[in-house]
Amino acid sequence: MTGLDSATTAPATTAPAAVRGTTARDAPLRPRATLALTSAATAVTLMTYTAPMVTLPQTATALHTSVSAQAWLLNGTPLGLAALLLVAGSLADDYGRRRIFLAGTLALGLTTALGAFTTSTWQFTLARIAQGAASAAILASSLGLLVAAFPTARGRLHATGVWGAFVSGGIAAGPLVAGALPSWRVAYAVLGAAALLVAALGVRPLQESRAPRGGRPDVPGALTFGLALVSLVAALTLGRDGWLRAPVELLLAAAVLLVAVFVAVEHRAGTPMIDLGLLRHPRFLASSAGGLFTGLAVIGTFSFLPALAQQTLHLTPMSTAWLYLFWSGLSFLVAFQVKHLAGRIAPRTQLALGFALHTIAVLTMLGALASGSWTRLLPGLIVGGVGSGLLNGALPLLAVESVPKERAAMGSGAQQTFRYIGSCAGVALTIALATSSGALAHGADIALLVSAGLAAAGAVSVLALRERA
Repeated sequence: MTGLDSATTAPATTAPAAVRGTTARDAPLRPRATLALTSAATAVTLMTYTAPMVTLPQTATALHTSVSAQAWLLNGTPLGLAALLLVAGSLADDYGRRRIFLAGTLALGLTTALGAFTTSTWQFTLARIAQGAASAAILASSLGLLVAAFPTARGRLHATGVWGAFVSGGIAAGPLVAGALPSWRVAYAVLGAAALLVAALGVRPLQESRAPRGGRPDVPGALTFGLALVSLVAALTLGRDGWLRAPVELLLAAAVLLVAVFVAVEHRAGTPMIDLGLLRHPRFLASSAGGLFTGLAVIGTFSFLPALAQQTLHLTPMSTAWLYLFWSGLSFLVAFQVKHLAGRIAPRTQLALGFALHTIAVLTMLGALASGSWTRLLPGLIVGGVGSGLLNGALPLLAVESVPKERAAMGSGAQQTFRYIGSCAGVALTIALATSSGALAHGADIALLVSAGLAAAGAVSVLALRERA
């Protein structure tokens, strides 16, 4: 890869380790190996995330999962991600990004393999939550490792662009792998083995880096935040059977109360999961809003769309995976090229354009599932793929630019936390809307309209959050 060697750091003898944020035995950094390994691990992480999308009907049948509970089959991983990304980012910065990365990759391999042997909905959901926790360690530490390995602005631009492309690549490959293999259980075993292989390959080449703050991990913050998220997802899942019922209202109230407790805990914590002072900075707010609306509008919709296509258009899992590739594959290609736009179009503008394209895409899909023809979905999948690629390419760069360099893992964790909060809520909301009507295709149109509105709101929010001169 051109231009990577210039991003290497000086040997340990040229500067004290404390200044560089690494230990003497860890230098010099190896940017090519770091980029290759973090990108590979990220791709496997996203493959694990998206694999159930095309096998959801088969998995639900095997585990005897009701329609309303299918949200938990998809939401286990984003739930674990959203609850622990901030903790993982803080741990990576304080205790070593390489250490957290390798631990997360090993845990992802083991928990994914175990998911293949589950026999009930709750067992599968717990396995998915554990996979989400492991994925949080990988995603939060990856960008921290890249920032340390690529200290120049040009190097970071290239590295985050490649990393963002592998996010889209993993999303594209996951359904293909799951659809091509004999069963969803085999798919999980294969993906678990892939994660273990990346963990083994990363032991020697990766170099440690950290930005220690001292103090202890923010366990109270993690618990309150995780419980708030579980309450929100449970409320949205149960809302399918009536939004004004007492259990739904109580869960929503609990979520609001727990968020307030989380804010209070973070104000008092010596080493909080997130520096709440960053919420006063428009760039950080734009990064967070971009992640949130990406989850709500884009991930939420496209997580359940493959299952909707199978049930309404009577497609096989493999046929659905190939159809899904029009969206995810194009997203990968666009995200890989986004780095060339950085000098001409700001990441915030790229986000707004990505949301606008998603809005157009889902509006073109209205009526497609009721038409009986999968070709009616193609225009929306293609336009949506371009929009998603812009989002995935711009988000990681904006995440690391929105916080001080030494807190890169925390910045990555914060933005991706909002992304997967949105994903959890978006999946639950999409399933609730799509299955609330007597006709599945009609319910899907309602969900698509809501997705279009959320994406439009995302475009407006990132444009409105400008840095003041």
